[in-house]
Amino acid sequence: MLYDAVSLVDAVLCGHDRLLLLGVSRALALPLVRCFGRARIVTNIDGIEWQRGKWGRLARAVLRASEWAAVRFSDEVIADNAAIARHVATRYGRACHTIPYGGDHARATAPDPTGAEGLPQSYALAICRIEPENNVALVLEAWSRLSAPLVFVGNWDASAYGRELKARYGAHPSIRICDPVYDPARLRAIRDRATLYVHGHSAGGTNPALVEMMQFGVPVLAHGCIFNRETTENAALYFDTPDDLIRAVNTLARRPDAARQTGARMREIAERRYRWAEIGAAYFALLDPEGAREQDVPAPDQTGNRAA
Repeated sequence: MLYDAVSLVDAVLCGHDRLLLLGVSRALALPLVRCFGRARIVTNIDGIEWQRGKWGRLARAVLRASEWAAVRFSDEVIADNAAIARHVATRYGRACHTIPYGGDHARATAPDPTGAEGLPQSYALAICRIEPENNVALVLEAWSRLSAPLVFVGNWDASAYGRELKARYGAHPSIRICDPVYDPARLRAIRDRATLYVHGHSAGGTNPALVEMMQFGVPVLAHGCIFNRETTENAALYFDTPDDLIRAVNTLARRPDAARQTGARMREIAERRYRWAEIGAAYFALLDPEGAREQDVPAPDQTGNRAA
């Protein structure tokens, strides 16, 4: 946070007149930045960071103050999810732009077959940071009662929580625990074999891993929080408990036509809403509204859609 604050002040002192902040952790420096100049500040507040269960009382207080500063001192505020935008409107009385993330890059890279070596030919897939708010334990508990294969990719060794789950479920015949994969080509190969995607995230806003996987046209089973429902337009299948997840998996297994339709709906939403070219244009329109007008580029409206 100190590095970010110094960087912001340095940017203004060096004469930069547009600042883009991604997240609120450095926003407490914005009042100071305002003392040094009138740079145009655009902030994507990301998720409601202070609500995450991993933070202690002091960290939550700092993050809540940072969120307030981001909304108060930014020229434009971006939410990546309509539920986040409603939170900003309700808590601070301010409208903000809703601009999500793109996912079309996930299928743009040719697959590296070595990424899927040793994995089944088809499986359910989960990819996330191994944290309690991503409901990793819930997903693993449910899958320990299922026979269909699950490939779960994550940073298991980064915390005691992850190591304990890896030790408990790593030898289960239906569950394949995999280390994190960051190479796009290897990750593409893993995603190509998936016939189902399990998304346990319950905090934040629009999750990049979800919009990336929606591009692959497979059915999505997502935690039933409002953020996931907004991202998938209520067209996925949702769970809140292990039993919910088991029922959803069995329902799709019994109804292959419904599974294909759900997957097709996920891809249609992704191709309509989560494309980087349009998202990038929306950011540039907020950073340089005069330039956008000169180029006849419509600025995003208060919902983040392109103005007609």
